[in-house]
Amino acid sequence: MDFIKTTESESNYTDLEKKSVAELLDYINTEDKTVPLAVEKAIPQIENLILQIVDKLKSGGRLFYLGAGTSGRLGIVDASECPPTFGVPHDLVIGLIAGGDNAIRKAVEFAEDSKTQGWEDLQSHHITNDDVVIGIAASGTTPYVIGALEKCNSRDIITGCITCNHNSPLSNTAQFPIEVIVGPEVVTGSSRMKAGTAQKLVLNMITTTTMIQLGHVKGNKMVDMQLSNNKLVERGINMIMNEINVDTDEAKQLLETYKSVRQAIQGYYGN
Repeated sequence: MDFIKTTESESNYTDLEKKSVAELLDYINTEDKTVPLAVEKAIPQIENLILQIVDKLKSGGRLFYLGAGTSGRLGIVDASECPPTFGVPHDLVIGLIAGGDNAIRKAVEFAEDSKTQGWEDLQSHHITNDDVVIGIAASGTTPYVIGALEKCNSRDIITGCITCNHNSPLSNTAQFPIEVIVGPEVVTGSSRMKAGTAQKLVLNMITTTTMIQLGHVKGNKMVDMQLSNNKLVERGINMIMNEINVDTDEAKQLLETYKSVRQAIQGYYGN
């Protein structure tokens, strides 16, 4: 089957510069509504990859995201939110971007075109076959990502990908590909829009489901979250009150003593 970049296809809308703000917002919103349905079609693929991740992380492995531009930044955002949300170490989920940390804020010209740098970046973290590497690229053609996954495959490291084109070189490289086909963007080729939204939704699904499977959620609560601001402290107090039926003062005292919602609940019961 021939590879066609639907993310680069001509927009369904023309003469955008002549449209009103209301019309432009309607176009964008109309297209955005299609993204969750595209993600839904990919759920079996997402499940297959998550099962691999959970197995490796339970055995002491790590999860790596690898991408360039918007895709790389989305991976870094998802990785950086895991420690405060689920109380896991900062090196459990790691996001890497072509061009290094400077590329998080500013585009680094041609960084994504190196087919060797992605593997070098992984090696700097002492990657092993206990880990899982997910390449993120809307186009499915980014050399930085594909080259790294090829090296991983040759070293028995589990690879997955998130892309928005069918039958792409990246999909054909990854052992567990996820393809979310969102079609053309309102602004032709601007894959930070629907494609970026799709990638963000899939990343949310991957880490949230994985962390639940690893035991970092109780009921529906983030009992291992880091108490890094007043809002989260207040949330933690409410969790304790609801879980063990104590008043505000006692819940606050337990949280101050144990510094963790989970530990406070367990401490109350003497576990």
